[in-house]
Amino acid sequence: MKRNEKFAFVLILLFFVGAVSAQNLSWEKVAPGVWKTTIGVPEKFDLLKAAGGSPSVPGLTSMNQPGFPFKKGAIMGRTEDQKIYLRFPLQKDEQVFGFGLNFKSIFQRGRVFELHMDHYGGKDNGRSHAPVPFYVSDQGYGVFVNVARYIKVWCGTAVRMDSPDFPEVRDRNTDKKWSSRPYSDAIEMSVQATGLEVFVFEGPTALDAVRRFNLFNGGGCLPPRWGLGFTQRVQKLYNADDVKAEVKAFDEHQFPLDFIGLEPGWQSKAYPCSFEWDKGRFPDPAGFIKEMKDQGIRLNLWTNPYVSPESPVYDALKPYYGSHTVWLGTIPDVNIPEAANLLGEQLKKSQVDLGVSGYKIDEVDGYDHYLWPDVATFPSGISGEQMRQTFGVLMQKLTADIYHQCNERTYGLVRASNGGASNLPYVIYNDYYSHPDFITALCNSGFSGVLWTPEARSSKTAEEWLRRIQSVCFSPMAMINAWASGTKPWSFPEVEKDVKAMADLRMRLLPYFYSEFAKYHFEGTPPFRSMYLEPGFSIHPEEVEGKVDLNENPYAEAVRKEIKDQYMAGEYMLIAPMFAGEINRKVVLPQGKWFDFYTGQYVGDGEVITVEPGLSRIPVFVKDGAIIPMMKAQLRAPKAGERIDLEIRHYGTKDGTYRLYDDDGETFNYEKGDYSWRELKIERSSSGKIKTTISKADKGKPDNIGKVSWVEMTTR
Repeated sequence: MKRNEKFAFVLILLFFVGAVSAQNLSWEKVAPGVWKTTIGVPEKFDLLKAAGGSPSVPGLTSMNQPGFPFKKGAIMGRTEDQKIYLRFPLQKDEQVFGFGLNFKSIFQRGRVFELHMDHYGGKDNGRSHAPVPFYVSDQGYGVFVNVARYIKVWCGTAVRMDSPDFPEVRDRNTDKKWSSRPYSDAIEMSVQATGLEVFVFEGPTALDAVRRFNLFNGGGCLPPRWGLGFTQRVQKLYNADDVKAEVKAFDEHQFPLDFIGLEPGWQSKAYPCSFEWDKGRFPDPAGFIKEMKDQGIRLNLWTNPYVSPESPVYDALKPYYGSHTVWLGTIPDVNIPEAANLLGEQLKKSQVDLGVSGYKIDEVDGYDHYLWPDVATFPSGISGEQMRQTFGVLMQKLTADIYHQCNERTYGLVRASNGGASNLPYVIYNDYYSHPDFITALCNSGFSGVLWTPEARSSKTAEEWLRRIQSVCFSPMAMINAWASGTKPWSFPEVEKDVKAMADLRMRLLPYFYSEFAKYHFEGTPPFRSMYLEPGFSIHPEEVEGKVDLNENPYAEAVRKEIKDQYMAGEYMLIAPMFAGEINRKVVLPQGKWFDFYTGQYVGDGEVITVEPGLSRIPVFVKDGAIIPMMKAQLRAPKAGERIDLEIRHYGTKDGTYRLYDDDGETFNYEKGDYSWRELKIERSSSGKIKTTISKADKGKPDNIGKVSWVEMTTR
């Protein structure tokens, strides 16, 4: 037997020995297109239990089911040294995305990281506000590891001796193709746990796998209409009169405003929190809230979940505190129903029952130096590590349940989320402030079932301010966070008109964005997502980023170019943000004809274009046949029962259709079927005559559409 043949025989033998020693995984179909296996003895508490979602069976059933995407035995798992070891196969040219809210990278293959809940520290090392253990492949499947633990991941970096696709051994001395990173055919993970569940989601496309993941967790959240309007978070010690003056100033500048965010000063004590109004700054909370609501303004309240000794619920919660404190505030173990009820009742009677519309839940992510350590204990029996991974989700669920019981939708902010929480009505934010990285995070959010806002706080120049506002207006929450800076939309007078024009455009697009969020809920499609989930978009594997200097670093490798500065907003719109200092930029178009949103002019088909939009515009492009429903710009989002006149734009040369969603915009009555989908359609006959139609609402279903006008944006 020749040397190479002996080597191959040894590899095959090792492979089979390894497979026998690993647990024989049995896969069960638990929902349409969703498969589950169990390794070891799963812990009683996990990510899905924390989020508490239920699969959307109608949505899952409506999807194609191509079958289990792996060969039998391809996924391996074993228990050893009180750890779970997992191995998932990768094909030669396969790329994977996801693993939570990353800020710098889209491509995850070739990276090593630990999924660990934390404040983002400037590096994509797995410490993130949403360390979601879900990845999706460009081969059209998704994988989710359901465990509330830190997870170490080697994503296509390590090469086993028994690898079924062992790379060719090369001589660095003579072979120019030698690489410091040999081809790896697997994703491997290590988890300190007694057991866990692994879910596999069928495609057939990457977007289908993401949709199925979201639907399995209850579908995406459906915000109230006002939640998609404009919001201003005011400075931390504003009082009632300050807030009233802020609202008046917005109206005087004719600037849209739907909800105001109150920062820590609304509470009598904060860091830790009392969960009670400060009587000096807000002597009459009920009257103040009513006055705001009468003007169409909702209120969102900052809080963190750490209880001050001066809180009215401090003593009642004593049996349910964890062993450690945060800023000397006690940590309620809201896994215990009694604790959740006590805290929830305080929020309800002191705030929600008075008319408060939502919360900003802060400091549930990290840093290590102010959160509890992993050695912390909690009366429910979950570990400090498990609480770290899920506390943000638990607080989202607690507050969301309060509003659901009141049949009132909410939409808020949170600093931490995780797998399974797509149905919870919260958008992630943080204290980091890189505009380009914010856009990368927005792209990545769509892979993991979370929402992210590239909020605007302040800027060094008017140009930067306008560029940030442009991105904010094409995101899940159009927000200025002025808690520290006091910035106003008009703080830079030289761009005030352009800032207002962008905010007005956001309001005009509410029918479109609201329909896209409905698709997120009912169909699982992320309303904002990476280009790599768009049909016809190429990964461009031949392109590399930067130059490699082997003299400086002999182990350096070329980095594949990522498209992480443009994204899809809804079914038809491609957004390409501009950053301060840029005059022009490149935009990579997917296959198919694309048109300029503002002018309707043709711009390209599956090619790279260079655009120079000027300062006043953010580049936006739409697909051939796109139908974009718009309304008149107004200062507040439409109320329940308010009829909306529509301007329906059609782009390109193809016939088009669009499904427009309609309900009351405020309650959960849609869960009882109280909603309608209206088909907007434009067709051209053989003689060239254009026919436009809009389907009627079903009898007894919401019908909030007023006058309709159609606009052909593309000259034929």
